Amino acid sequence: MARTGLQSRESELEPQLKRNAAGKSAGLTHCFDGIRRVATAAALVVAATFATGGFVPAQARSTPSADVAGEVAADVGTIAVSQLPSEAVNTLGLIAAGGPYPFAKDGVVFGNFERMLPYHRRGYYHEYTVPTPRARNRGARRIVCGGPLRQTGNCYYSDDHYASFKRIVE
Repeated sequence: MARTGLQSRESELEPQLKRNAAGKSAGLTHCFDGIRRVATAAALVVAATFATGGFVPAQARSTPSADVAGEVAADVGTIAVSQLPSEAVNTLGLIAAGGPYPFAKDGVVFGNFERMLPYHRRGYYHEYTVPTPRARNRGARRIVCGGPLRQTGNCYYSDDHYASFKRIVE
């Protein structure tokens, strides 16, 4: 039987089609191997993180006994009101009066994510800006007060944007 032009062309292309199909299959297998490796690595990272307590919410973490008791963290010193910059004394007055504050973010909840202050539930601490002369933004100085708003008996001063704190004493 004589082959038509189309049948002849099919027989010529058949080996090439088989090679392409095999190559695509191998390529997909290689791709899936890569995905499988990434998924395995991600699962190991997640498992290790949970095993070390890395994804535990802040309120569920165990805290040192000093934090639970409400004692001041070891790195927190004290500073007398008379030693504060005049802008900080003015900010304490605004806090006691309930405002008005010069910055929109004054009075917002301070999360204590640095864990430099004694442990309390979220919402206990509020932060206030201490204006820095000649600064074009809020600057680095803050007062963080714990307890009800307008209370200044449990306040801390930071002049380095929360890297360190000093408890304000009368």
